[in-house]
Amino acid sequence: MKLNLERNPNLNLVTGYGAGHLMINKVRHDGNMVIGSDRILSGWAAGGFDALTADDFGLLLALQPEVVIIGTGSQLRFPQHVLLRPLIEAGVGFEIMDLAAACRTYNILASEGRAVIAAVMFDPV
Repeated sequence: MKLNLERNPNLNLVTGYGAGHLMINKVRHDGNMVIGSDRILSGWAAGGFDALTADDFGLLLALQPEVVIIGTGSQLRFPQHVLLRPLIEAGVGFEIMDLAAACRTYNILASEGRAVIAAVMFDPV
């Protein structure tokens, strides 16, 4: 029996990251963003972690994900509970992680074909 991993060449995967940027399929993307298996939305949470708004999380919900991974930069930080309430009420799973863990977890779930998005923020410079 031969087992082969099937890869979708159109799947957005994080191939690297650094200060203020992600490499998605080896292409550099700067600034806070939302990544899905078939989309990249730049400019998410433009004000950074301390300025997160209900609109930022409303955009995530509008994408109809099964799971949301929230990457909060180099340190794990938790958004205000009121901002997470729409995800909770809609039954959307979410995890809050530092950037490195968020990238790894997103890649695993996206590779499994899950309806996952990663909303990532970078530390202010």
